[in-house]
Amino acid sequence: MNKRRLGLGRAARWSLTVLFLTLLLFICSALSISIGSAKTALIDAAGILLGQIPGFKQVFGAWWSETQEVIVVQLRLPRLVSAILVGAALAISGAVFQGMFRNPLADPYVLGIASGAGLGGVAAMLLSPSLLPIGLVYTRPFMASVTGLFTIFIVYMVARTGGRVPVLRLVLAGVAISSLMSALTMQLLFFAGERGHMALAWLFGSFAIVEGKWDYVEVAAPVILTCSTLILLFSRELNIMAMGEEQAKHLGVDVEAVKKALLTLASIATAAAVAISGVIGFVGLIVPHAMRLVVGPDHRILLPSSALAGATLLVVCDTLIRARIMAPASELPIGTITAMLGCPFFLYLLIKSRRVVI
Repeated sequence: MNKRRLGLGRAARWSLTVLFLTLLLFICSALSISIGSAKTALIDAAGILLGQIPGFKQVFGAWWSETQEVIVVQLRLPRLVSAILVGAALAISGAVFQGMFRNPLADPYVLGIASGAGLGGVAAMLLSPSLLPIGLVYTRPFMASVTGLFTIFIVYMVARTGGRVPVLRLVLAGVAISSLMSALTMQLLFFAGERGHMALAWLFGSFAIVEGKWDYVEVAAPVILTCSTLILLFSRELNIMAMGEEQAKHLGVDVEAVKKALLTLASIATAAAVAISGVIGFVGLIVPHAMRLVVGPDHRILLPSSALAGATLLVVCDTLIRARIMAPASELPIGTITAMLGCPFFLYLLIKSRRVVI
């Protein structure tokens, strides 16, 4: 009876946490799309968002103008949805890596996945238009995913020893391969000349390229949502692996198979996110660790909470950029904002976890 009450109480707390984070994301989203050259009241922005739900307009009516709806839905909403998808993908992938490695300093970039995906994305942008029969919208995500998966394959093979993949070897191999991929990317940009400026701006992280375009969202959204959903199904295995690999094996978990599956899913999600926005660091580091302090280490609540919090963080950062609060004359790369937030946090974790080797 006590266990049942305890389970019901925990489920209620988790439901309230997810509800709160969802509401916070909605409020930040409404605030984000209300900001721009054409002023939109917050209540109108919220109504336009809710108006995309079938049946809402028929029940409550539309108190906003058609012009406002066109501006919000056609111009601003693709950028907002992109920030939500990228934030969720990076945060949930970070939670996966931290859970697998049992290390709060791990994030989606520690294995070189982002660097590999960035290399593929830059290569696609520097190709001649005549070599892109399916267009940049499809070529960049495709090449980013291929190079991201290729990178994790190399890292996995280098780290593998005796049929096993020790976590420390995996991390060290990831750091080395990440440096190689970054160097190759810089070489491409160096020889690209003037054509490399657009690729460099994208590489630093920005949602400006998707403003007014649904193409990138339509390509990346199914990939990110599918990978995130499948990752959630491994919550139990992640909880067991947190007790140690040997203990997990005794409890019937195929540790190596789970590692392969989670590495593949998190790598694809990260590559799809990079294909939309470029390289945005520290989201996968800050958010999962912060949410672990709030909701605890149970991945059944940690994973969805991290996804919602990561989405909210990037929506807020992108809103600050679009509002020209930090740089009135130009639009800063969003990667600089997350780096300014993440670097002090990373140093704090490093000092706090002096016994951890990465």
